[in-house]
Amino acid sequence: MPIKHAALKQLRKDARRNSRNQAARSRLRTLSKRFLELVKNRQSQEAAVLLRTLSKEFDHAAAKRIIHANAAARHKSRMSVKLNQLSSGTRTQ
Repeated sequence: MPIKHAALKQLRKDARRNSRNQAARSRLRTLSKRFLELVKNRQSQEAAVLLRTLSKEFDHAAAKRIIHANAAARHKSRMSVKLNQLSSGTRTQ
């Protein structure tokens, strides 16, 4: 256990940040699952609306360094591809 007051304060700050970051990652996972469910059910209009929200959330998380910027770009790209495939009617894995 740390002895210095500054170390104790840093532990408190780390706990708050960890909690905040975990909530943001959980929200990203929840929205992603909801998007994939809409794509699976072929509801392209609702999926398109959710994709805009999801892209904004990924950008915000990347800006706050909750996730890596390239990871955010990768997720956004893959979801856009899924939505485009749904819109065009082609089916791939």
